[in-house]
Amino acid sequence: MSPSSKHINSGPRGQRVRAGRAGRAGRAEERRGMGPQTTGAVSTTRLLAFLRDPRSYPGRPPRLRLVQTHASWLVLTGRHVYKVKKPVDFGFLDFSTLEKRRHFCEREVMLNRRLCPGMYLGVVPISMNKGRLGFGPRGEIVEYAVKMRQLPARFFMLHRIGRGEVTTRDVDAIVATLRPFYDAQRPGPAIAKWGSVAKLRVSTGENFRQTRGFIDVTITRAAFEAIQCYTNAFYRRHASLFAARVRDRRILDCHGDLHLEHIHLSPARVTIYDCIEFNDRFRYIDAASDAAFLAMDLDLRGRADLAQYFARRMAKALRDPAMPRLLDFYKCYRAFVRGKVESFQLAAVGASEAERAECRERAERYFRLALRYAVCGSAPIVLIAMGRVASGKSTVARLLGRELGWEVFSSDRIRKEMAGVPLELRVGESERRRLYSTRISDRTYAALARQAIGQVRQQRGVILDATFASRRRRDKLRKTFDRKRVGYCFVEIRASAATIKQRLGRRSNSAGEISDARIEDFIVLDGAYQPPAELGERHFFPVKTARSPEKAAAGILKFLARRRACAAEPL
Repeated sequence: MSPSSKHINSGPRGQRVRAGRAGRAGRAEERRGMGPQTTGAVSTTRLLAFLRDPRSYPGRPPRLRLVQTHASWLVLTGRHVYKVKKPVDFGFLDFSTLEKRRHFCEREVMLNRRLCPGMYLGVVPISMNKGRLGFGPRGEIVEYAVKMRQLPARFFMLHRIGRGEVTTRDVDAIVATLRPFYDAQRPGPAIAKWGSVAKLRVSTGENFRQTRGFIDVTITRAAFEAIQCYTNAFYRRHASLFAARVRDRRILDCHGDLHLEHIHLSPARVTIYDCIEFNDRFRYIDAASDAAFLAMDLDLRGRADLAQYFARRMAKALRDPAMPRLLDFYKCYRAFVRGKVESFQLAAVGASEAERAECRERAERYFRLALRYAVCGSAPIVLIAMGRVASGKSTVARLLGRELGWEVFSSDRIRKEMAGVPLELRVGESERRRLYSTRISDRTYAALARQAIGQVRQQRGVILDATFASRRRRDKLRKTFDRKRVGYCFVEIRASAATIKQRLGRRSNSAGEISDARIEDFIVLDGAYQPPAELGERHFFPVKTARSPEKAAAGILKFLARRRACAAEPL
């Protein structure tokens, strides 16, 4: 058993997370009921003292480790793990009474024995007898613990993947473990209904409501709105697909929390543990949603190759050719949930600044991954930020790069680096004619294409920042990308002539400008620009920067999200 936390699939129903600013996080945590002072029958202080005492356990283990999660205390003794549920009520999870804790301890054992029957040993009462606590039924039962075998730490999949030890053979073993588990399910109407769009909206809508308080803390407003746009558009576009999943009995009583921390890969066997026990609706899901969780976790850790392999093998094992059409949707949902959970941890009572910083960084990584799924799915694409000189394309490109975590390659920078010219030096007229000659420009644009293809080959999206004023160069780039099977989208950044002239005028008095274009060049450059009338709607989106570059970037992300939602297959 790993000391991993149970990851929340949906936050407290009907409660507002008031953590819109990091300074309010601690108060939000207190309102959600963390840090209980009593279990009802015994004080938390006394219970924790008992759990920390080696004399409380059979064999008096020489070393103990106590781990605290949002809803449980876990004690690792070396041979066994004892898990005690906290008396908390989050709405979606209610352990507030002793009877409920007993019930969910029993549910945890029963449900997890489906995939790892030898690990969950049973439910052990904790009793008060003559003023002393002890394991067993003698005296007044004041608490319950789930008793499990402790598994060797070195074989947990999260550790193994960090050491580069996970192979396709391991993935095959996971698929072979999951296939009979899913095949054995016989879902009835009570389970199947949770696959409908109306029921799915319960969870996704709840997530968006509860994450609003973290906008500009762990997620930007542009990312939040783009992910929400993608989710709602996907529901509208693929309502028949969700209905078919229900009709084809693909909604099962699944694991619900299938990620790297909950998989143990020893030479002898695969152990998949710690499924959702506290809320049935988080387990009554499409098998594609279960599979998407693990695939998303593999993507996050830079193993997109294993994620893709797992998805293919899982779909084949379940004889489910439609599964790939849903995986990116569910991966987006899973990444968003994990970002929300990490955001909640910012408010943990007693957390240090270093711990909060780690939670914030993890939350931002998950939200950024969710945004990538929303705008391009699992396959990276190339965004080409094009437009007239001084239209604002470089600023918008940088904003998009920051939102998506993608590198931006600029034609102005590449041109000067290839020529050996200092970036901020404005060259003389003769040198300028050479620098901007057709030959050098062709080399510059060819280098942009190579850089983009190289990034995509490494499973990274990329943004190109260049005017692409010539249709000839746009056509050449499109043919190259089509031949290499690289997804792409041109985004034309537009601004009025007056705005462009104003920006060019300011450049003459500003230092640190890589572009050589100035106000005196406006007529020539504007006349040379060929509007991209040849680009179709699938690979083209125009946006104005008149109001602000931030709004332009947000508009581009929403366009990409709608485009992605409308795609029935990966682009």
